[in-house]
Amino acid sequence: MKRITSTLLCITLLLCLFSGCNIKPKEKEIKIGLAAPAVTHGWVAGVSYYAEKYCKENNIEYNLTTSGNAKEMEANIEKLVSWGADAIVLWPQWTGMEKAVKNLIEQDIKVVSFDVDINASGIYKVTGNNYDMGYESARYITDKVGSNAAIAVIDVPSAGSVAQLRKKGFYDYLDSINYNTDNIFEIAEPGFTSEAGYNSIKEALNEHPETTAVFSMDDEISIGIVKALSELGETNIKAVTGGGGKQDYFKMIQDKKYSAFGLSSAIYSPSMVEDAIKASLDLCSGKNVGKIIVMPTAIVDAQNVENYIEPQNTIY
Repeated sequence: MKRITSTLLCITLLLCLFSGCNIKPKEKEIKIGLAAPAVTHGWVAGVSYYAEKYCKENNIEYNLTTSGNAKEMEANIEKLVSWGADAIVLWPQWTGMEKAVKNLIEQDIKVVSFDVDINASGIYKVTGNNYDMGYESARYITDKVGSNAAIAVIDVPSAGSVAQLRKKGFYDYLDSINYNTDNIFEIAEPGFTSEAGYNSIKEALNEHPETTAVFSMDDEISIGIVKALSELGETNIKAVTGGGGKQDYFKMIQDKKYSAFGLSSAIYSPSMVEDAIKASLDLCSGKNVGKIIVMPTAIVDAQNVENYIEPQNTIY
């Protein structure tokens, strides 16, 4: 009986072969490489957190590498290639990645850059709108304090295009409403840290006690600002912005004891890395994907902050 069954199976396979019947091979599972920088800022940690969370929840085969500089990321990219990555999502914090990315394109590996400009043709990009973050922050501040208030601008030149675009959007909105920019002053800080915010607002209020609003580009800076304002018993500040989507800052926005400071955050969340991973999967599946996908800016304040609180997120 077994011999008859085996013979029939062989005959069936031969008939399929000669008659051209379509036997579909098992679909190859798409492998996604994630090339992340080592954590230097909470937002960066948040990106990695959401990337891994999304891959695990959707049973995506992935490999996450972290690097401390461009040379190390180049080496990790080669490891992802050897691992068999069909697509790589990367978010370097340095220049000098062009050659490595071009090599990936030449090997027909799909590349999605997350929130970083890389001078290489053939890559895709998912990004937030840094310009719009500044623009909407300026709108929020002027709605709170009017068009003639003294505003402290906390700048972080080391952040490159991120800070430049946010600041340009901020000033462009003020120009559009003919704001008196004589009442605006800037303080430069070396990085997006709560310590920077804590120190800068104390400096600002010491030199400009008339200050009524603070344009902070980043939530971690804003956390330091709020801590300092609270310690000082400050009552003159009516608007403080932020940026990025940090849970600890959202909790401050939600806390009624800080409500007099008019806290807000202009965000594109680190969770948008999910859209970069989706784009890489679509590219590997032959679907059409826009070269640049821009995520919209949202303003989080006391009115809607509850919609953004994620108790399970202890990373950012």
